[in-house]
Amino acid sequence: MRGGYRGRLTASAGTARRRLREGGLGPAPVLLALAVIWAVFQGLNANFLSPRNLSVLSVDIVGTGTVAVGVVFVLLIGELDLSVGSLAGLSGALFATLNVNQGMPEWLAVLVAVAAGAAAGAFHGFVYTKTGVPAFVVTLAGLLAWDGLMLYLLGPETSIGFSGDGLVAALTSRYFGAAAATWGLAVLGTACYLGACLRDSGRRAALGLPHRPTGVICVRAALLAVVAFAVAYVLSRFEGLPLALLIFLVVLVCSDLLLRRTSYGRQVLALGGGAEAALRAGVPVARVRISVFLVSGALAAVGGLFVASRLTSATPAPGSGMLLVNAIAAAVIGGTSLFGGRGSTWSALLGVLVIQSIASGMALLGVQPAVQFMITGGVLLIAVVSDALTRPGASPRERA
Repeated sequence: MRGGYRGRLTASAGTARRRLREGGLGPAPVLLALAVIWAVFQGLNANFLSPRNLSVLSVDIVGTGTVAVGVVFVLLIGELDLSVGSLAGLSGALFATLNVNQGMPEWLAVLVAVAAGAAAGAFHGFVYTKTGVPAFVVTLAGLLAWDGLMLYLLGPETSIGFSGDGLVAALTSRYFGAAAATWGLAVLGTACYLGACLRDSGRRAALGLPHRPTGVICVRAALLAVVAFAVAYVLSRFEGLPLALLIFLVVLVCSDLLLRRTSYGRQVLALGGGAEAALRAGVPVARVRISVFLVSGALAAVGGLFVASRLTSATPAPGSGMLLVNAIAAAVIGGTSLFGGRGSTWSALLGVLVIQSIASGMALLGVQPAVQFMITGGVLLIAVVSDALTRPGASPRERA
């Protein structure tokens, strides 16, 4: 009995070491870091975990987080899109120009702005795929070009205000105060997760494939329920469920299903593992490359509308560089590998929570933004170094 126990303990330790070497710890390190950040700021200022501040935080993460989801798609194929901040700014400027200056209906101006972002992203992907020019160079050129077009549309005053009662303004100002909305979303999310996991496990078991035990699934669902109901409790104590957060969660779920449950998602991950191997496996490399930049451009445009909604005006702020840096940092800090092939869209949520929590805590403490940038930079460096050290197949000699 004692030998068997020791054997199981040794096997578990070996599995943990292997998972650590392969970067298989999942979101645990980020969640631990987030818990530490929240505990420190709560100790320094009791208002940090107040319902009001957390509700504001849940809205503030949406603009950058949506852009970061698009960045994840590009990172998964081992590339980088430097144009997302400029496209976000261009989206707001294009919407405001069409709606305010040209009198176009808001809903149509929104569609045009998002379509323009998608078209610009697809253009970047096409040039990169067909010419072989590195993606970061192509998107760097896009950054400059779209920044120029954004400033041209905004005109000499570099700002266009729009209605605070319209569709875009409602993206970040609308709340669902009814308890059924907040608590119902928590129940629905937990139930859907549990049902999907049990169904997937049952199918794999029927095919004789490795699958998660029912007990493990139930424990995970219980942990999700704790988080979901805690969030519902906090939001219900302020103004209810923010529309911005609801849209962001829908974007996360849909993009996660796209990557994990469809052949397209498997093609993206395969391409991240190596272009030549993916080509031999029958992956349409050119199409997949163009498509991920299209997705990145479209989500950058959507994120730009959320940023404009927060300000009720289109300004050059999204194209200044900070949105780009924060979006890439969020994806990497959340666990998406810079080397491609590893990560998920939930990385965007975790990473942007870390970044925005630091910003919120610093603001409450009255600390200069410069300190916030230094701390965020340190966290990003730790994430990048960890990604490099745990990259499968990368020996210390190769890293040197």
